[in-house]
Amino acid sequence: MLTLARRRLVQTAALRSQSLALRGYAVQQPSGLDEGELNIHNKLNGTFDPVELAVQDVSGGCGTFYAISIASEAFRGLPTVKQHRLVNEVLKKEIEGIHGLQLRTSVPPSS
Repeated sequence: MLTLARRRLVQTAALRSQSLALRGYAVQQPSGLDEGELNIHNKLNGTFDPVELAVQDVSGGCGTFYAISIASEAFRGLPTVKQHRLVNEVLKKEIEGIHGLQLRTSVPPSS
């Protein structure tokens, strides 16, 4: 049985795949990302279709601590803890290999 967070993630992925037929990614991939930053950026961009996404290796380049800021409609109506759980689930494999993660999630302003 899927947990509510997993169900939300699956629903978000389904909605995102439908919207890709109509438009491209909301956030363009910035230049100058290292391999770890690029991997995290691509996973989050592909799952949450964020309107804002910043991924930075703040460990001095060794890839052990990342700061992430993400704003997505997928988080609307969810408390911060559940937003963070969704991101952590997507980055589960990456989180296993790092020492720290600074995460800031938000919902974009309504249009």
